[in-house]
Amino acid sequence: MIGRIARLWHIHRVVSRYGLREFLDGKPRGSVSKGVRLREALEELGPVFIKFGQALSTRPDILPPEIAFELSKLQDRVPPFPGDQARRITEEALGKKIDELFSDFDETPLASASIAQVHTARLKPEALNDPGFAVVVKVLRPGVEASIRKDIELLQTLAALVEALHPEGHRLRPKAIVEEYEKTILDELDLMREGANCMQLRRNWLGSPLIYHPLVFFDFTRPNVLVMERLNGISIRELDRLREMGVSFQVLAERGVEIFFKQVFRDNFFHADMHPGNIMVDTSNPAVPGYLAVDFGIVGTLTPGDQRYLAENFLAFFNRDYRRVAELHLESEWIPAGTRVEEFESAIRTVCEPIFGRPIKDISFGFFLLRLFQVARRFKYQVQPQLVLLQKTLLQVEGLGRQLYPDLDLWKTAKPIMEDWMRNRLGPTAMFARVRREGPHIAEMLPELASQAIKSLERGEGLGIGKKSLDAMHAEMRQSARRQRLVTVGSAVVVAAAILAVVGSPALERWFGVPVVAWLFGAAGAWIAWRGLREPR
Repeated sequence: MIGRIARLWHIHRVVSRYGLREFLDGKPRGSVSKGVRLREALEELGPVFIKFGQALSTRPDILPPEIAFELSKLQDRVPPFPGDQARRITEEALGKKIDELFSDFDETPLASASIAQVHTARLKPEALNDPGFAVVVKVLRPGVEASIRKDIELLQTLAALVEALHPEGHRLRPKAIVEEYEKTILDELDLMREGANCMQLRRNWLGSPLIYHPLVFFDFTRPNVLVMERLNGISIRELDRLREMGVSFQVLAERGVEIFFKQVFRDNFFHADMHPGNIMVDTSNPAVPGYLAVDFGIVGTLTPGDQRYLAENFLAFFNRDYRRVAELHLESEWIPAGTRVEEFESAIRTVCEPIFGRPIKDISFGFFLLRLFQVARRFKYQVQPQLVLLQKTLLQVEGLGRQLYPDLDLWKTAKPIMEDWMRNRLGPTAMFARVRREGPHIAEMLPELASQAIKSLERGEGLGIGKKSLDAMHAEMRQSARRQRLVTVGSAVVVAAAILAVVGSPALERWFGVPVVAWLFGAAGAWIAWRGLREPR
């Protein structure tokens, strides 16, 4: 607790030293612009705060342009740690000297962010049987995990206070949100995991003209060092340069939306850190440009239930079916049972209808989501922590689309993708695939389910059947089983007699004669079968 109080005091001192109260009272403090002061304060406070600044930097519709520009420097221009220290960390992690692994290693970082920094290098030909393959070496910042854990502990304390003291703390679920964020940011500290994320995305999109993901060299990758293919593209922030090259911003924006929705719904594995510092453009064909992606520390997935409900929500929204949106919120228990569907439908229509069909330049998703949450609060909407990462990524995609092509029709671009997904997910082919996949498991479980059902009936549960009725049911089942056994055995004996008559046996022929034995067997079998058929039903 003392450490958390000390951290709060440190945050207070940083806020005071950089004059950040100007954002609250509007009174200028010092000659340095408030955008620069905010960026420098976030850099001093560490990775958790830098991540917050990165998220804000993609929203020039919310922030003044000069502040958004300054915060964009947090994406890959955070003050670096010394290059010789990066060299030592790499050597310790890989167990070899840099000169044994790389024919070239630039100690001046190519980019430096809150979690790690990146250096360019070339693998030695003997290391890869290739003449100097160009790579980047990503090195985790020393001490970054301890710094992040301290801030997470502070956030946990603040979240517990909010949940306990705020009137709507239970609905807002701040503790669950912090837990989700903690998992996300701690996963980002494992560069082996990032490499695996990259390779999964690469498999999902290999051969697609929309986006390319680099090759990862796992032989040279450890939890704090990642080596991957170096991509040559133009940063998506260099809009003037891209414009001069004749790049189609409309195609680029529409492809960005397509990639996002396909990652979320087709693959259920999406790049969840889509700020401009992590995106480059392949300009080899300016009329149909593609994306080059880097930095895969944060990815998101959804449960099948959340994925289905989100898809249906999107489609219902695109079709202005606000009643279905309201029903889906009730079905998924995002709002309490007993809520009047008509009232919630009317509230959603009030928020959605004014923005429908307008170009993205006239829409702020930030403002839209704020209004939607304000309305949902009246109906005791339960915040879904597992969707926070998706909401953040959607805002980043919107911010990127706004910068590239303000006239982007998000609805027109996304709707066909969602309709295809629903057809593939719910159509006959998908139903057959599910039956084929789950059929053996269902068949294996049927005896157990039947046994459980009978035990439940014996206890008089579920159907209101008493013990007397159950005894009669058991007697009938035993009688039916006996009847079935007699008919089956009798039929088998008749078949055996027929085979014996055809095949014959020297011993039987010598002692009894085959036809006699066959007739005897056949008669016995027929009598047994007849007894079975005569059993009372």
